[in-house]
Amino acid sequence: MGISFRAFFIGVLAAAAVSLIVSYAELAITYIQIGFLQLPPVVVGMLLFLILGSAWARRIRQSFGLTPRELLTVYCMMLFASMVSSRGLLEKVIPLLVTPAYFANESNGWVKLYFPHIRRWKVPFDPSQTAANSPQLVAKRFFEGMSAGDSIPWHQWIGPLAMWGLLALMMFGAYLCLAAIIRKQWVDNEKLTFPLAQLPLEMVRSDRETGFFRNWLTWAGFAVPGLVFAVNGLHGWFPMVPEIRLMIDLGEYAVNPPLNSVGFTPMFMSFAAIGFFFLQPLDLLFSLWFFFLLTRVQQVVAASYNMDMPGMPLYTTKLFIGYQVMGAYFVLAAYLVCVSLPHLKQVIRGALRIEKVNDSDEMLPYRVAVGGLIVCVLGSALWLKAAGMSPWLAVFELVVFIFIIALVMARSTAESGLLMTETSFRPVDVYRIFAPTSSLGPANMTVMAFADAGIFRDLRGLLLTGFLDGMKIGDGAQIRRRAFLPAFIAAILVAMIIGGAFQVMLPYHRGGNTLYGYAYQANNTWGFMDYEDAMRGPVKSVGWQAPTFFVVGAAVTAFLAYMRFAFFWWPLHPLGYALCASWTMIVFWFPCFVAWLLKASVMRYGGMRTYIRARPFFLGMIMGEFSMAMVWTLISWAANAPAPEFPWP
Repeated sequence: MGISFRAFFIGVLAAAAVSLIVSYAELAITYIQIGFLQLPPVVVGMLLFLILGSAWARRIRQSFGLTPRELLTVYCMMLFASMVSSRGLLEKVIPLLVTPAYFANESNGWVKLYFPHIRRWKVPFDPSQTAANSPQLVAKRFFEGMSAGDSIPWHQWIGPLAMWGLLALMMFGAYLCLAAIIRKQWVDNEKLTFPLAQLPLEMVRSDRETGFFRNWLTWAGFAVPGLVFAVNGLHGWFPMVPEIRLMIDLGEYAVNPPLNSVGFTPMFMSFAAIGFFFLQPLDLLFSLWFFFLLTRVQQVVAASYNMDMPGMPLYTTKLFIGYQVMGAYFVLAAYLVCVSLPHLKQVIRGALRIEKVNDSDEMLPYRVAVGGLIVCVLGSALWLKAAGMSPWLAVFELVVFIFIIALVMARSTAESGLLMTETSFRPVDVYRIFAPTSSLGPANMTVMAFADAGIFRDLRGLLLTGFLDGMKIGDGAQIRRRAFLPAFIAAILVAMIIGGAFQVMLPYHRGGNTLYGYAYQANNTWGFMDYEDAMRGPVKSVGWQAPTFFVVGAAVTAFLAYMRFAFFWWPLHPLGYALCASWTMIVFWFPCFVAWLLKASVMRYGGMRTYIRARPFFLGMIMGEFSMAMVWTLISWAANAPAPEFPWP
């Protein structure tokens, strides 16, 4: 079945509302990051409000209520709006466009290093103006706010935003085509569980079929985070109310060498993460927290032997671990392709019309998907070339990013239900195995400073996972996948326009320096700072650690994959090793451990029947934590009052 006009219209309005809520919550409130997760809290909260509103409207007249298909259509449109408005696009790109003009000074020399290589059409400022100590007004007012009587210089922003919007749409098009190609293999052939799609399906069908909202365990689970965040919210208003701590840094207790080399090892207590991880297989859960702790053991052992441990550029891990992860990604990507070869051959034969393939139930015909993927990748490469990047480097960066990094990230959500997509290396780090960054030349490095900050580094809000989860949700609601396509496109465009306009207006009115520091003073500057030394002259290569530990990571992953294939009892999953050093596991390793401990106990002493009975409790915890994030966002916005911090930074 298709989607109704009513659902499409409500979805457009909801997508616009989500864009505004996410932008304000993450940038102005700052400590409620409500939109960057792969299952954004704002979307779960809004869906709950829609379900309650629909139930109330149905009491007035039966036809006023929304059907499950309509609710899920709106949900998917809100999902894309949230991702685009957050780290999926806008929060990374918009501050980036005026960053060189504002942060350039005599000390860093960005004017001489970068400005000659910045194309005028991709930024709102004029790169030919070289007064380093006097930021151009378009950038100065963006970061410091406008004075009375000033106006937003929209004429300087529209052109660059349109050009970056074109690149974003081509990247999103590549994700869509790739999702259409691999959907059947992952959903029908391998039967991956897609855990992030389970909660909205359960919430929507529960009213009449499963009794999810009538189950007391659902509300018991909801009450746990509900009470915790109610208390913590009141603590912000009335300090005499005690705060319930949700994070402990183990590194603070390791003060003596070599234990002080353990690094940042927080224990975040996220009830939503525990709920999601409880749905996963025990071997995968064990692998996720086990391999994360193994990275800490490696650091301590390396320190005890006085091994040099430089950091991975722009990531919170050591270089020798980051390159292990890189080797793991390459092997995993190759493994995913090998497993999918029969399906991929069928897709290619169908696209070339060598044989007749039934693709009528896919979101895109295979011919369109394959052709569209090629066009979008090459179109993105041409955009980067026009911006000043060498053609071979543009293709290299995009191929590594889309077909290795993004593919493994999508697999991490489809199979393991990770709420956050974040990796430990960029495409340029692959190049650094073979040659120092300075060999690329200043024009390439200038474009890469923009591309790393805007596209390649922070992968939270990756739309590839949204397309895959959206199609899985469509299956659960018995909606034709192809009917979903206009809704997906409309939601993305609404978020780009509404969210983009709001995120330009907000810093001009309030001053970007007073808003979320990560977006306006960190992520937007790190890329330029990373290439500074290489822009000034030759730099050293990464040394022996990069190629050596790349091979180590590849060999370990190949061994894990073989053992998992050959022996059903093998307890270690290669995906856990590939994700071990990411910010995702830094945040979620402890909830993963708690969920593993709980599920292992339930399965051992209660069996599958007890697990099924307990499932609503854990889904209720997810709904409770995410709904409280939404509630406190609205309270904070309306009352201009503090809100509690949530354990997914």
